[in-house]
Amino acid sequence: MNGELLSVFDHLEREKGIDREILMTAVEGALVSAAKKALGTQSDDVTVKIDRKNGEVKVFSGAKEIRSEDFGRIAAQTAKQIIIQKIREAERDVIFTDYNSRVGSVVNGTVYRFEKGNIIVDLGKTEGFIPKSEQSPKENFRQGDRIKALVLEVKKTGKGPQIVLSRANPGLVKKLFELEIPEIYESIVEIKSISREAGDRTKIAVFSKDEKIDCVGACVGMRGSRVKNIVKELQGEKIDIVRWSDDTKEYVLAALNPAKISTIKLEKEAKTAQVTVDDDQLSLAIGKKGQNVRLASKLTGWEIDIKPKAVPVEGAAKAAAEAVMDKAGAKEAPEDISSVDGVGAKTKALLEGAGLDTIAKIAESSLEELTKIKGIGEKTAEKMLKSAKDLAGK
Repeated sequence: MNGELLSVFDHLEREKGIDREILMTAVEGALVSAAKKALGTQSDDVTVKIDRKNGEVKVFSGAKEIRSEDFGRIAAQTAKQIIIQKIREAERDVIFTDYNSRVGSVVNGTVYRFEKGNIIVDLGKTEGFIPKSEQSPKENFRQGDRIKALVLEVKKTGKGPQIVLSRANPGLVKKLFELEIPEIYESIVEIKSISREAGDRTKIAVFSKDEKIDCVGACVGMRGSRVKNIVKELQGEKIDIVRWSDDTKEYVLAALNPAKISTIKLEKEAKTAQVTVDDDQLSLAIGKKGQNVRLASKLTGWEIDIKPKAVPVEGAAKAAAEAVMDKAGAKEAPEDISSVDGVGAKTKALLEGAGLDTIAKIAESSLEELTKIKGIGEKTAEKMLKSAKDLAGK
């Protein structure tokens, strides 16, 4: 029996990763409880010792040794239940400690099932889950698919550790680059910043500590092989690799790629960059629904305001509109809402998101409607409304 007990300890330590000493201590505690129940006592002088070498168990009440035959069936059952409970607790602690140390790293698993919008992932010894808020909206997984995810958080619960995973966090892209690019893993190339809209696009700024190493080229790889592997893992998400610079102008210009910028003016106190572009570069600089400029702002930490080169100053658009007359003498308003005073790239995206994508629609709206849009204040709304009405000839 003693040899069998040691074999059980060895098996659990090997298979479950539970420290042998923790198991022996748990068994000793269980036998103390069983001994007290068998003896009908709550005395604190009941002790149990297990020989670490041969597994021999000795139980004492005070100085008197209690032989194993003195224990009844109930005592043995009690000991068994407590041992099982302690082993489960120890196993949960091992899993919690293991995954808590891996927060911020990438783990591999298999999609096990779907539950109330969450993806349950089989991680081997335990399960993790990806809540809906941490899923990339354009990704699709099926049961049995292999999956990589970022360990976002580990919580202790009554049912054991709860491992929260993410496929939407920018940290996932960072770790994938570290795994795929040896120069990043070896700290020759450093990731300075990441901005991401999961499922659509990521911008990542990199810097080389070695002048001989091209940081962007190292990340792209020969014929794009390295970055292609990351894009494939993210199921087609676009990735822009930007060269980081301590020169803010250069950094902002690089962040707005692939658009070509005409001029840039920095307001350091407000941390705002006023950018002008040629008309044919405007939509490229702003991006679909303002995505390019939004990601560039997050990447650099600077608010970027983009204007077409033809309209560099406030009021010029109004003067241009007044100069355009149809045959009946009526004013023809420009179609691009960027012509409205107070409408920069960010505000344009907000208006388009609210369905106000033409000057006529803005002119027909009310001050109350405009201020309901998050990010547009009353003064800005008044200026926009007046300008739009002038441009629309109302």
